[in-house]
Amino acid sequence: MISKGLIYKCAAIFIFFIMGSAFAYLWQPAEKSDRIYQSALKDFSDGQYQNSYYLFSKISFLSDLKPYAIYHQSQCAKELGDKKSEIKQYQLLYNNYRKNKLSIRSRYLTAIMLMDENPELAKHHFNYIIEKYPNTDYSIASEYFIGMIDLKHFRSQNIFPNSEKNNIENCFRHYLKRAPQGRLALNAANNWLTIDKEISSDDYLLMAQTYYLFDDYKKVKELLTKIDLNYGWVLDVKNSYALKNYTRVKALAEYGLKNYTKYAETADINDVVDIYISISDSKKSAIDYLFEISAPRGKDYIWSLKCDSAPSKYQMSCYKQLYLNYPESKYGANALSNIFFGIIKSGDYKNAEKVGKDYLNKFKDEPAAPMVMFWLGKIAQANEKYEEYTSYYKGILTKYPDNYYAYRAYIALKHLNSTLLNASIKPKPVQYPYKGLSKNDIILRLVKLGDYDVLDLITEDDFIKSWLYYQKGDYSHSMLVARDAMEKISPKPDKYDLRWRLVYPVDYFEEIKKYSNTPELMLALMREESYFNPKATSSVGARGLMQLMPATASEIYGSKLLPDDLYKPELNIKIGNAYYSKLRSSLNNLDISAIAAYNGGIGSIKRWQTSIIYNDTDEFVEQIPYAETKNYVKKVFRSYWNYLRIYTLDE
Repeated sequence: MISKGLIYKCAAIFIFFIMGSAFAYLWQPAEKSDRIYQSALKDFSDGQYQNSYYLFSKISFLSDLKPYAIYHQSQCAKELGDKKSEIKQYQLLYNNYRKNKLSIRSRYLTAIMLMDENPELAKHHFNYIIEKYPNTDYSIASEYFIGMIDLKHFRSQNIFPNSEKNNIENCFRHYLKRAPQGRLALNAANNWLTIDKEISSDDYLLMAQTYYLFDDYKKVKELLTKIDLNYGWVLDVKNSYALKNYTRVKALAEYGLKNYTKYAETADINDVVDIYISISDSKKSAIDYLFEISAPRGKDYIWSLKCDSAPSKYQMSCYKQLYLNYPESKYGANALSNIFFGIIKSGDYKNAEKVGKDYLNKFKDEPAAPMVMFWLGKIAQANEKYEEYTSYYKGILTKYPDNYYAYRAYIALKHLNSTLLNASIKPKPVQYPYKGLSKNDIILRLVKLGDYDVLDLITEDDFIKSWLYYQKGDYSHSMLVARDAMEKISPKPDKYDLRWRLVYPVDYFEEIKKYSNTPELMLALMREESYFNPKATSSVGARGLMQLMPATASEIYGSKLLPDDLYKPELNIKIGNAYYSKLRSSLNNLDISAIAAYNGGIGSIKRWQTSIIYNDTDEFVEQIPYAETKNYVKKVFRSYWNYLRIYTLDE
């Protein structure tokens, strides 16, 4: 007779064997998972969806890659037209990997696919997303789809209670408030208007704003007749401008700026002012008139324009009045920075120092703060106060390392006389923007596997998104995303941080070196002109990487060019550098003047060189009369500085 102990022992051995076999089946070395996953990605890219589906299924359930493999299986099924398998994979993902960032997307896509055959289950999924993930784009879109499901249902029943109309209306209203230019915004507005229900003036305005964003100006004009003018005047001005009804633009702008600014956002008031000025025969007369009639709210912007365009002998008085009336406004802050520089120009360094320090106490985070610090440093340097001026200059380099004034502070600290630094960059490639991640980090693993589509779905990091754009060859978009992300960071990372390479990529540098003696400066100019987009075209017709006008390019090139020739990168670079060299030689080989002329024209620069009173380069730049050209010079040399800082210099 077999003892119970032996039976238990055999059972335990059997269970252990089964569990061991299961583990051996489920467990997979990471290297093997990576190979399978990468092969599956390649098959998907090649259109081999059936084989790709099979390979993704071979990824072990114990692998970190499994949820992403399941998602890819759903996409394979979608390409094969297998709706049942697609939904099955989505369900597997959101039921078993609820914390994974693809879970919400899988549930959302499932809900959309179920809207026709099982609308109640679809609504259940949409409501789940709204409750669990309220601050996501999926939540915003879910509200719209719930509205559409209910709208379709009650229309099919020929019974449409007012309570349900209100609920549907709320769905569309919430969507338009949160995503006025979203993918579904026009559909939301169009369907809302079909509901047999009284619509409020505010809701008509909400819809009209969406139609405006989608360039349907005739529809906006129709809806504006149903909107309270107190709240709709700004949109009416913008829409009338788009329809080229300039008479109405002027009448509404004047009436609104005089009576209704309390109902408008500050940015919208400024837009109205800019539109009004743009259609006026005389910019100065338009500014003066608006200054006289405008209500106090929003008038600080008009006042700043008035001061900027005033004759130099009246500017200081104008800025002082602006600052006294709007001491907390950003335009008041800008006025104080202009007062500060005006006192410097007068040679009253003692009072300039007081005003500069007052500015830094009140507005230390405003855009003009590094400028004020720099000029306080120059005053201290002129007075041979070594510790004080080095403190200011080093402070700029620490707090604002990528700023134009950091470049000027570096030159001042090194006591350099040249505009260009005696250094050449050593280009380094754009890399994944973060170091120090664990080898097992799933983001880094997906990077190495080249799964850029999934990375784009699961990452919220703008620098990673920028890197993804770069990998796909969209260099302009990559740089702009990284630039905007870096602007939000304070304090700035050190120059060795890999994110800087996305903000300042070294593109087309080998081509530039063929045709330029100052390749770093031309790289900076190209960055500011086109953001490295070889197909860039300006509103006035400038083309290509260095934004050349066809007539100018033909003159420099010595023969007629075809319309698309300037979109050829190397030819554009060759002509652009030749044009810059011509400007530079005509301006005594001064790079600051040549850069200004590239934007403002050589005639303007020659005129300013004789009309502006200045002692050095810094005073000349600060007094360039055209704001666009002055800012352009600062932007180009800021980029120049950053290329040297990131790729060469030790500050």
